[in-house]
Amino acid sequence: MVLKTFGWSFAVTALGLVAAILFGGWTAFGIVAILSILEISLSFDNAVVNAGILKKMNAFWQKIFLTIGILIAVFGMRLVFPVVIVAFSASLGPIEAVDLALTDKDRYQELVTDAHPSIAAFGGMFLLMIFLDFIFEDRDIKWLTWIERPLSKLGKVDMLSACIALIVLLIASLTVGANAHQHGGLHVDKAETVLLAGIGGLITYMIVGGLSGYFENRLEESEEREHEEEEKAARAGKPRTALAIGGKAAFFMFLYLEVLDASFSFDGVIGAFAITNDIVLMALGLGIGAMYVRSLTVYLVRQGTLDEYVFLEHGAHYAIGALAALLLITIQYEVNEIITGLIGVFLIGLSFWSSVRRNKAHAVAEGGTGEKTEVSSGV
Repeated sequence: MVLKTFGWSFAVTALGLVAAILFGGWTAFGIVAILSILEISLSFDNAVVNAGILKKMNAFWQKIFLTIGILIAVFGMRLVFPVVIVAFSASLGPIEAVDLALTDKDRYQELVTDAHPSIAAFGGMFLLMIFLDFIFEDRDIKWLTWIERPLSKLGKVDMLSACIALIVLLIASLTVGANAHQHGGLHVDKAETVLLAGIGGLITYMIVGGLSGYFENRLEESEEREHEEEEKAARAGKPRTALAIGGKAAFFMFLYLEVLDASFSFDGVIGAFAITNDIVLMALGLGIGAMYVRSLTVYLVRQGTLDEYVFLEHGAHYAIGALAALLLITIQYEVNEIITGLIGVFLIGLSFWSSVRRNKAHAVAEGGTGEKTEVSSGV
């Protein structure tokens, strides 16, 4: 199971490390290895959230996620994206931006640093909306009940997530945006840039997430009919098959996953410049890490880990909220990537521990009464 799921990741790792040695010797090998670990540690929460969405999709779209999706993730976000933001921010042509990335790496890094406020605002608001929509939804299973129970009641207010996100964006643009960090330790007023980029992140979330939700909801009636037919088939002794989302709904969920992955990758791409400003080594290291994130996503789906450890998805979404806040903070202040990664690992680790405790409590309750009893996380 492990080899089948992670086989391509192992192969890409070997090829990537060999390419690094050929490109820049053992020093390049070490840089690529460090970047790979950085990407995996920063994106573990991404894998958990992706798994929660991917498990709803049929086998065809899961394969698309692993093939076309990985090309978008590796070549799009880890190679093309840094070049595009430099071209856009410096008003350069794409060929000029590529030439700059390969021939004048210091200037290239400066331009990426100067573009960071708009990147952070866009990604931060997109991730914030994901967190808010999750935390305001009334779920049967609650992890931090003292937070989630009152917030789920507030979530009944229409458009509350969007209102809070806009308030946060306005405050961010007037505070950290007005004193944005630039290369050389300079700080300039980029309030308007932050505001526009943040609105762009909100619009992107609403369009992609809204379309995927729309088509998913349209399938509900037909799925209910299929469930009824499956129930009849089961009573007749015929095998039952699991339903999974396909068609337009899956397509827009796929787009949602790709935008989500892009938002998660912002901190990894920016953080990579703390280690190297060589775009080739950056693409190799972050690409290897992205492969493991994809494989881990599939592993979580196939193993049913999210069904067994029910608080993992909660922990991942709290990590998303923390990452959204950190992205906005980094508009003005420099935050070490280790801190970013450790916060996500800590929250997911805590949710995993809570899930284990819950499962043990359920086992004890079922053994004593023969019935399932709802048990809180205890956190």
